[in-house]
Amino acid sequence: MACMILAESCLFAVFVAAYLFYIGKSLSGPYPQDVLDTPVAATVALLSSSLTITLAVRALRRGGRGAFALWWALTIALGAYFLLATALEWRGLIYGHHLTIWTNLFGTTYFSLVGFHAGHVTVGLLLLGLVLVLALRGAVRAADAERVEVLSWYWHFVDVVWVVVFTVVYVVGR
Repeated sequence: MACMILAESCLFAVFVAAYLFYIGKSLSGPYPQDVLDTPVAATVALLSSSLTITLAVRALRRGGRGAFALWWALTIALGAYFLLATALEWRGLIYGHHLTIWTNLFGTTYFSLVGFHAGHVTVGLLLLGLVLVLALRGAVRAADAERVEVLSWYWHFVDVVWVVVFTVVYVVGR
């Protein structure tokens, strides 16, 4: 998992560098300051999911399978809310402001970077959902805590990457 996270970090670094390089170089609009709103609620939800997944792993280590499933499901709900908010943002950008990946440099770099992150959230939600199904069937026990914790590293990685993406796109890039 550590090697995968390192490789993924390198890929995100390329997308972030491209976004930073092309800030302000679009010859035509829409521009970030005209169309981007700060996704505060989605950000709080995603960052809160790091806490809930940590509580889930701790509960599983103590043998609290019910508490594990509850915290794990809450993590999924928070991640799903974040993904829904991203989809709604994209809908507004595409249909409300006619910004697509082909519109200008901002559109290209924005949808590439935020889309790459959203793809990682989607993969994470699928994996978390699989673990939840297994947990509800009674197949996840305290002995599996170490494996579950490895998956939680991926989720923490997704959260940390969002802090970088949020800072670059919604703070520096506006």
